[in-house]
Amino acid sequence: MSSTFEDLEVWKRGCRLAVSVYELLADCRDFGLKDQMQRSAVSVPSNIAEGYERTPKDFIRFLIISKGSCAELRTQLYIATRINLVTTQQSESLIDETKQISRMLQALVSNRQQQLTKQ
Repeated sequence: MSSTFEDLEVWKRGCRLAVSVYELLADCRDFGLKDQMQRSAVSVPSNIAEGYERTPKDFIRFLIISKGSCAELRTQLYIATRINLVTTQQSESLIDETKQISRMLQALVSNRQQQLTKQ
């Protein structure tokens, strides 16, 4: 088990994802969608960190919230592409990253649930 949330690869990738979203939207003038996308992106690593500092059961709950934020951001990326806020090429790599992070979060949830049932 990691000694801090900073050791978790999924947290590191979540932070990189948030930075990528901020960079992508730096010049965006659609402040509503921009704000929502940035909030979703920041929510991914933030919930991992917050949950890690709580009880094991709470950690699982926060990982699930983080997974939901990945899905929310993915949806917003699809919308941003359709309204030509970002290009398909720009969104594809971020959409792929949200899917990979979501799989990592699910694996961590499953692992932590197994650990809880063994106790």
